[in-house]
Formats: sequence, structure tokens, C-alpha cells
Amino acid sequence: MLIAVLSGFMLAAVAPWLTRSLGDKAGWVLALLPALLFAYFLSWMPAVMHGDAVVVHYPWIPGLDINLSFLVDGLSLLFAVLISGIGTFIIIYAGGYLHGDEYLPRFFAIMFSFMAAMLGVVLSDNLITLFVFWELTSITSYLLIGYHHENKEARWCALQGLVVTVGGGLALLAGLIMLGNAAGSFELSEILGSGEILREYPLYTAMVVLILLGTFTKSAQVPFHFWLPNAMAAPTPVSAFLHSATMVKAGVYLMARLNPGLGGTDLWLYTLGIFGALTMFTGSFMALRSTGVKAVLAYTTVMALGTLTMLIGIGTEEAIIAAMTFLLAHALYKAALFMLAGALDHETGTKDILKMGGLRRLMPITFLTACVAALSLAGLPPLFGFIGKELMFEATVTAPALALFTAGLALISAIMIVAMAAVFALRPFLGDLKETPKKPHEAPLSMLIGPVILAALSLIFGLAGFLPAAALVNGAVASVYGTPLDVQLYLWHGFNLPLMLSVVAVIAGIVLFVKWDRVLELFARMPFIDRLGPERGYERIMDALVWVAEWQTRVLQNGYMRNYLITIVMTTVVATAWTFFVHTGQGVPLGEIDFRIYELVVVGLVVAGAIVASVTRSRLGAVATLGLVGFGIAMIYVFFSAADVGTTQIMVETLTVILLVLVLFRLPGFQNLSDTSSRLRDAAVAASLGGLMTILILAVNAVEVAEPISDRLVHWSVPEGFGRNIVNVILVDFRALDTLGEIFVVGLAAIGIYAMINLRAEDKGK
Repeated sequence: MLIAVLSGFMLAAVAPWLTRSLGDKAGWVLALLPALLFAYFLSWMPAVMHGDAVVVHYPWIPGLDINLSFLVDGLSLLFAVLISGIGTFIIIYAGGYLHGDEYLPRFFAIMFSFMAAMLGVVLSDNLITLFVFWELTSITSYLLIGYHHENKEARWCALQGLVVTVGGGLALLAGLIMLGNAAGSFELSEILGSGEILREYPLYTAMVVLILLGTFTKSAQVPFHFWLPNAMAAPTPVSAFLHSATMVKAGVYLMARLNPGLGGTDLWLYTLGIFGALTMFTGSFMALRSTGVKAVLAYTTVMALGTLTMLIGIGTEEAIIAAMTFLLAHALYKAALFMLAGALDHETGTKDILKMGGLRRLMPITFLTACVAALSLAGLPPLFGFIGKELMFEATVTAPALALFTAGLALISAIMIVAMAAVFALRPFLGDLKETPKKPHEAPLSMLIGPVILAALSLIFGLAGFLPAAALVNGAVASVYGTPLDVQLYLWHGFNLPLMLSVVAVIAGIVLFVKWDRVLELFARMPFIDRLGPERGYERIMDALVWVAEWQTRVLQNGYMRNYLITIVMTTVVATAWTFFVHTGQGVPLGEIDFRIYELVVVGLVVAGAIVASVTRSRLGAVATLGLVGFGIAMIYVFFSAADVGTTQIMVETLTVILLVLVLFRLPGFQNLSDTSSRLRDAAVAASLGGLMTILILAVNAVEVAEPISDRLVHWSVPEGFGRNIVNVILVDFRALDTLGEIFVVGLAAIGIYAMINLRAEDKGK
């Protein structure tokens, strides 16, 4: 299993070399890996199709409870089969679509990394491992969307997708950590059985909100849906893979995966139900006003993602069965439709549906395949999409608390999707032949084999859904619902309300298709639609980010060391003082005041020396008063019986004064570079830091965490250090390296002074 998941990364490392060596056959040869993975994952079906699960465990960072563990059950297997199966056709398709592209070797390297990352997401059992793969999908998708890096728009779209998904990923990381702490484990196989514990967790609401922020941004739910259509800047093979079985389905996967543990609450029901239904309607509406072949399909993907989210939120038996059936149906027809859209673009030179027409005779296979796949998109029998739509209607009309809302939006969305399915399947191919930038002809085999087989599977699964499709759906439903269910997939369920809704959707959708040109004219009179929406909010946020960056560069990063120091010092003072006084509740620890008159005299001299050094305009006076401060501190050492330390301080202070005198004689005189208010500000900052450090030192001295080490040093002085002068033993034996460092500093200072004296003598000689 580990090799299966990581094999994509291994092949990515050599894919550029293989692509250059194999030439036109690269796509066919490289597709062998996902084909082998598809066969490998299918071999797991007997073990998991009845709701069982298998955990494969590889230790990674045991100390942090992070493992390369993989959970193979019905849900993960369904996604793994789709990723590897559709990925096989995508790799073949890419070899033909990008034939002759100079960046094709790099494309395959990134694509296989993307595929491996997605397999890691759906198969990971450890939450942290899952998150690592999750972020890898964001990074690799960024590289794929920005594949045409010389294009400014492609770079902008790639960055937008990265910012939105990675921003949500940060929220997801916090939510996953909370989830692991609440369940007491970071292994999904253990977490999913802790539903009661998770739902009673005090921070359940915050945890769910954070996790859903991550899944909503990844799966383009309202209000984060805008990045997905913009991702159409990627080459068509990327769009086909991203929309059908990978990237955007990652959020749906995680919501479905966590449903047994986090579902079953009003928060889960209303959040997923409402946002999913709104996303479903928004995607359908935006598809209706689009004319680009890829844009239409992109917005129908938004519709599908909203539908899946809504069904997972509803959470009933009917809803979970509908969600897994709809997911499989969508993956089949959406991959086929996107590859067909790429074929139209590749062979005609235009993406605009309004500029195409009469292509049925020149591209008959493309036309027939588009009709079959579009029928599944529209939800017409006998396609598998019809079964998914019928189950979706049944789930919405029986939804707890949201039946009217979900069923109403589902019907309206279905009407618009029927119209757009007809637009995609008929407008480019029927009517008179229109002149296009390129002379159209049938696409090569590498670009048709995938959509033909996937469209055929949509038909086969529809006609015999109880055979191959039910086996995949049954295991996934058991994983998402938490217990095995009896999944029955039939084209005919009798005359019922879902069937009536389907009939209404088809009839109204056909009428809307006939009037589509008038609908576009109506939208053209409403330009305000493009000026509204969350994408404008994203742009405002990015503009605000740039403004803040400019402001902080101008104010904080302005090149003045004084400002940097003031910012650092005051941030430290405020944060530390707030923590000390507010969170600990302590005051100023004065303690007992016990002093001698000579101690006050020395302290007074030290303070006076510091003040004079700060205000004097004489360099020699500043050096002298700084020396007074140092010698005063040496006297304090002597008062407290640290004569050796005092002697060292005197020696170092003497050398320092000499060094400063020699250096300062070579510098120009003081200049008045700041006004009085600036100096008062600097004095206040310095006093704040000094006062805070004094308070902290007093607080530390007032608290005894452990037995003072001085007692042990006195005890060890004779038997361990063989000396009765305790200070000497400490300096020479117990702190030998520290003393060696001090000796090095003093020696270096002496060498420096000696060199400067000789240099001054040589200057005089000259």
C-alpha cells in the first residue's frame, strides 16, 4: 500500500526523462502506472464491499503519534478507483492534447505528484499524514493551474486558488488537531467510532467550523466557489482530472469521511444542508449565463459539489446512498465531458460555444460521445446520472427540517442543468457549419478513448447499475453512514414524487434551452452581477493586504534601527507585562527593604553615571561616566562577598574604557540628530524595559522553585573541587568553560588594545 501511494512521486522524478525518451508514446507508457494502481485497488473490493475496513500501518514519527497508516474501506476505495482509473485516461489524453508542448515533461512530473498526493488524502488513516497530502494537492494544483506560467492570467488564477485553499487548510489543521485531542487519537479508524465523545466535546462547534472552512474552500462551496471556474486557466487534462476525481472532491471526501463522527447534529445538518444547496443553485445559475465550453462544465462541477455537500449534511439513509451514487455518476460523465471540451477546443481553436456549429459530420464520434455524457449530466434515462438524480430528489423531499428548501433549489438547479447539458451536446454540433480559427476534424485516438469508455460506463451502469456500480456504492455508503445499508440501484422505481420532479425538470430545461439566446441577452443587460459576489471580496482583501504591506514597510520596515529596537522592546514590554500582571495576578514584588548607607551611595553613583552618559555631549565624559557605572557594579560585587567577580569586573571595565577612548578619538563629535520629544520617548522606552526587567528579577528571587544550588556547591567544593575558596572552585572547575570564555574575551580585548596603541604610535611616527 505504501508503494502504491508513493509510486506517483517516484514516477514523477523520472517522468521528464521518460517523456523526452519516449516521444509521442509517452502518454501511453506512463499511463501504465495508474492502470496498474487501478487493478491493485480493485483487488481490495472483496475485502471491503460489505462495510469492512483494513488498516495498513507504517511507523513514521512515533514520538508525535504520526504514522504512515492507511485506511482501506468502501469510501477510500471508491475514491482510489476513480483517481487511478480516470487518471489512466487523463495521462493518455494529455499525451495527445499537449503533443509537442515544450513543457510536457514538467507537466507529467507535476501531474503524477498531484495524483499521488490525492491518493494519500483519500487513503490516509492518520490525521496529520492526511493534512500533509492535503496541502500537497494544493501546491501541485497551483503548479498545474499556472502551467502556462508566461501568461499573467494563468499565474493570477493559480495564486487565487492557492490562497483560498491554503487559507482554508490552516483552519483545517487547527480543526484536525482539536479532533485528535477530542478523540484521544489521531487515527481515523479509531476516531470514527467516537461519535458520542466528539459531539459532546466542549469545543465541538469551533472544531466543526474549522474543519468545514477547510473542506468548503477545497470543494468550492459558497462563498469560496469563485476560485474553481478560474482554475480553467489550466490545460484541459488538468481540468478534467481536477473536476472529476481529485482536488475539489477532497473536501467532499473529508466531509463524508467524518460524517459518522461529527454528523447527526443540527450544526452539521444546517451548515452543510444550507451551504450545499446554495452552492448547487449558484453553480447552475452561473453555468446558465456562460458560453465557454469549459466554463459551463466548471460551474456544473460547482453545482455537483454543492449537491454532494447538501446530501452529506442531510445524512439520512436516502441522502448517503444518493451522495455516493451521484459522486460516481458525476466522476464518469464530468471527466468525459471535459475531455470532449478539450477536443473541441483543440480541433476548432475556440472555446466559445456560440462560435461553434455544424460539427456533427466532421466530428461524429465526439458528437455521439458528447450526447451520451450530456444525457447523464442532465439526468435522463437510461444513463447512470438519471439514477443519481432520482435518488437526490428522493433525499431532498424527505430531508429533516430542510425538505422544502433543498427540494426547491434542487428542482430549479436541475432545470438549468438540463438546459446546459443540451447546450453542450447540441449547439456545437447541430445547425450550419461555422467558420472557426482551425479547420475542425476528429480528435486522435488518445483524446477519444477516455471519454468514449467513460461515457459507455455511464450507459452500462445505468442499464445494469445493480451489478458493477452497486458494489462500489455499497461499500462507500457503509463507510459514510457508519453501518451497512441495503443499496438498490434501479432505473425504475415507479411513479413517485422524485419521478415527477425529474419530468418537470426535463420539460422546463428543454424550454430553457430553446430560449437560451434570449436568456443570454437578459443577462447582458445585468452587468451588475459581475460586480457583485465573493470574488470581489477576495480582490478587496488582496488589495487590503498590499496596502497593509506598504504601510508596515513605510512605518515599521523603514530602515531606522532605532524604530526597529523601539518596536521590539515595546512589544516585549507590553506582552510580558500583560502576561505577568493580568494572567498571573501578581503585583510589584518589593519584598523586605534591607540596605546599608554605603550601598545607597554606590547605587546613586551608578544611576547618576547612567544619566550623565545619556545626556552629555562630550565623548570623553560619556566614556568616563560609563566607567563609573561599571566600577560601581564591581563595588556591589565586593559588598556581597564576590571579590573575585568584582576584580574581574574592574579589569574588564578598565580595558573597555581604554578601548572606547582610543576608538572615540577617531570619531567626529556628537551631532544633534533627534529633538527633545524623541529623546523623551526613547527615555520612556528604556525606562519601561528597565523597570520590567527589575520587576521580573525581583519576582524570580521571591520564588524558590527548587533547592538553591549554592548549598550543593558549598558541599561539593572540597571533595569534588579540592579547594576551600568556593568562588575559585566554581570558576575553575564547575564553570570551567564559562571561565574559559571570559578569559578569551579579556585576552581578545587586550590584543585589540595593544594593536590600537601600536597603530597610534605608527601614525605619530608618520
